[in-house]
Amino acid sequence: MKQKKVPVRMCVACRQGKPKKELIRIVRNKEGGVGVDLTGKAQGRGAYLCPSVDCLEKAVKSRALQRALECELTEEMAAEIKRVILRREITG
Repeated sequence: MKQKKVPVRMCVACRQGKPKKELIRIVRNKEGGVGVDLTGKAQGRGAYLCPSVDCLEKAVKSRALQRALECELTEEMAAEIKRVILRREITG
């Protein structure tokens, strides 16, 4: 039986390739809004991030997330992403 290929994506902060299911997808939609894509299928420009606060802080500080999404990231947007990461750590 053939092995199914696991899609690998790279975290914009730590630059490690990990299976797509282990990462959080951040997406910028056509209206310019930035949010967390829990399904992994939302339309828009996406960037992947490890589910850790350290990677989020590193991505914001180095502006890697802003470059990947091609837009400015506000404090509110970063706080929302941090809430999702913390919620995922508690339940995961």
